[in-house]
Amino acid sequence: MEQRVSLITLGVDDLDRARRFYEQGLGWSPAHTADGVVFYQLAGIGLALFGRADLAEDARRPIDGRFSGITIAINQRTEAEVDAVLAQARSAGATILKPAERVFWGGYSGYFADPDGHVWEVAHNPQWTINDDGTLTI
Repeated sequence: MEQRVSLITLGVDDLDRARRFYEQGLGWSPAHTADGVVFYQLAGIGLALFGRADLAEDARRPIDGRFSGITIAINQRTEAEVDAVLAQARSAGATILKPAERVFWGGYSGYFADPDGHVWEVAHNPQWTINDDGTLTI
């Protein structure tokens, strides 16, 4: 199987609120909308927002309130960019879970939760390259 991820779908409690967070708060633009779902084109991957109950039904998984153990990362070119993204997320209504700090693996990272509780890491890894098109080279 080819090593790639094509789309990350986040189950959200309120699609309108989620759209405001990502579009007005973080400044993202939707690539496509359909009844009950919104798609965003990211560098080399897509992100979808889909009603949490509808996603649970589609995946045949119960909504049980536990942390899923999955985080989504936004890697940045500099520590200052990490700080700026965390500040923008906080201003848009995110909860800062861990302020940015230097970490054991030699980088700099912090975490926020969006209004639906999805955990995002914002990180700078000096060993990795963020290409001009936004894609990551490990």
